[in-house]
Amino acid sequence: MANNFLEQLVAEWYEYQGYFVRRNVPVGKRTRGGYECELDIIAFDPVKRHLAHIEPSMDAESWEKRERSFRKKFDAGLKHIPGLFPGLDLPEEIEQIAIFAFASRVNHPTLAGRKVLLVSDLMREIMEDLGDKKIASAAVPEHHPILRTLQFVVEYRKKVFDTLR
Repeated sequence: MANNFLEQLVAEWYEYQGYFVRRNVPVGKRTRGGYECELDIIAFDPVKRHLAHIEPSMDAESWEKRERSFRKKFDAGLKHIPGLFPGLDLPEEIEQIAIFAFASRVNHPTLAGRKVLLVSDLMREIMEDLGDKKIASAAVPEHHPILRTLQFVVEYRKKVFDTLR
C-alpha cells in the first residue's frame, strides 16, 4: 500500500483503469548513498500507450515552495521514468499531474508547467465512473478497498443521505 490515503486512491484508480502502476519509486541513485528523489506514482497503459507521472499532495505549502519541489520531482521523472519499465515500448510523452487537496486553480492552473488536478475533480471523475456500475454485477475488486468503498457510497448514497437528513 502507498504511504498515504491520497496516493493509495490515485494508484487504485489508475490500476482499476488498466494501468501498470509503480509507487514510491526512488530515482537518481547517488554514489554516496540515497536518491535524488522519490516519484509517487508512475502509471502506464500499454493499450492506450499513455504514460503518467502523478504527484498527489496533502500539503498546504505556498505556491512558490510547491513550484520548487514539484519542478524537481517532475524534472527527475522526465529523466528517470523511461528506464523504469525495461522491455516495454513507452511513449515519448509523459503526462505529469500534481493533485492537491488544498488548492485552487483560479490563479494556478498549472504547476511547474504541468497539470494541476484538485482532489474534488478526481473524486467527481471516480464517482461518475462508478455511478453506473452496480455492486451485484460489476463490483470493484477487493484489492482496491478505497474504490470499492466509494462504489458502495455511490450505490447507497440516496438511502444514506436521506437517513442523515
